[in-house]
Amino acid sequence: MSWLLVLLGGALGAPLRYLTDRAVQARHATAFPWGTLVVNMAGSLMLGALTGAVLSGAVGTGPQLLLGAGLCGALTTYSTFSYETLRLAESGSRTLAAANVAASVAAGLGAATVGFALARAFTG
Repeated sequence: MSWLLVLLGGALGAPLRYLTDRAVQARHATAFPWGTLVVNMAGSLMLGALTGAVLSGAVGTGPQLLLGAGLCGALTTYSTFSYETLRLAESGSRTLAAANVAASVAAGLGAATVGFALARAFTG
């Protein structure tokens, strides 16, 4: 039964990632991968909040599987981040590639930390 929760979350997360990435990227006339950065930050925020809620006992394994492994697993994308960073570097945009790495790591960790702190504050 657990795998069905992961499957359902993934089925929601994958199209959400694609649609969000395209919507964000369409608003920016730049080679910088804003769409991927946004979905990875959103997923990190949600997973941080979910982790805080799980550790406080407010959330059980069902939501953890559905939202964590399923939705966040399909929403976030390390492979696309890696590909886009390499594409930027190979096209001569080494500064943008480095900025993508720095922004993605810092924003991802920051979003997870904020999500965790918010969940802990609301769930005690």
